Amino acid sequence: MGDGILDEAYERFARTGPEWGESSLTNHGPMAVEVLVRRGLAADVHRWVDAYLGKLSELPSVSDRITDATWQDALGDGRRVGDWSAYFEEQMREHPWREVLVTWWPRLLPGIVAGATHGVIRVSHAVRTLLRGDTSPAAVTELAHGLAFWAARMRAVPGAAEVDGTLEVNAALDAIPRIPSQQGTVAVRFGQLAEMPAWPASLRALRAPSNPAEVQDILQDLVAGAVARYLGHGHGSPVLLVHTATAPNAVLHTLPALPPSLWAPSLSAVWAASAAITAAYSPSESIPRHELPDGIHADELMSYALQHSDEHVIKFADTALDAFAHTGDSEVLAAAQRVGDLIK
Repeated sequence: MGDGILDEAYERFARTGPEWGESSLTNHGPMAVEVLVRRGLAADVHRWVDAYLGKLSELPSVSDRITDATWQDALGDGRRVGDWSAYFEEQMREHPWREVLVTWWPRLLPGIVAGATHGVIRVSHAVRTLLRGDTSPAAVTELAHGLAFWAARMRAVPGAAEVDGTLEVNAALDAIPRIPSQQGTVAVRFGQLAEMPAWPASLRALRAPSNPAEVQDILQDLVAGAVARYLGHGHGSPVLLVHTATAPNAVLHTLPALPPSLWAPSLSAVWAASAAITAAYSPSESIPRHELPDGIHADELMSYALQHSDEHVIKFADTALDAFAHTGDSEVLAAAQRVGDLIK
């Protein structure tokens, strides 16, 4: 029953664009409904979609067809998201979805900050649906649209490099420097990173994996560490800092669909993205623990997120539950409740 409801929701979102409003906010609908279905809340999906659809824009139409010979010229051109959507829909009709994903993942990985990491996150939620066995046209089209958004909004992390250090995740997170002025747009803030002498070393400092299994371990630790850090630092930017955790969780859950040769580069790319968002938006000092919520029981967290209804709260709750399954640390559940407190 859940997959049928999810496919219906995908079909309703298939006509909507990946962004909406004058500020080009991200359409989180397909991502949030995948979470709700996977977490056992399928019965509430259509009600949530009904409330969310009204603010969205239509998917832009094709303006200039993208081909296998011209795609490089269209990378990072947000005006061509309609062209990219048509291109990837065509690719999905002509090739198996795994083949398309494996071809395009390394091409898009350098631009992992696309849409404040929503490109890779949307792709991951679609991949999770497909890996569960729902390979319906609606699910395949959703993957096409996720890849299209990523391609159209490609953005690189300045100084991104392969990790080759020795620091465990929490120590590496502690070592991330902050930009001189945490003001302005993502582009303005990220523009300061290249001028920071300590920045390149902080990106390389994370422990390098010696095999694919260690990539998974490090990513799990990164997800848990970023979720827990949100508790005391999330007030710096309640929405943007959510993605320090949800982006690496997206990569973690996409790994089973990728060849092991792509796992280590994926870790390096998403670590750079999480580090850049931390440097650009996270305050240096944490709020004292006694001023923060005690947390919520794991069995109650998704119901809490659904009642709150914000898409970031829903997705972060999903990630926090993954982190809790990995660590058993109730601080990650408190962090998920903190998101709901900060995002009204």
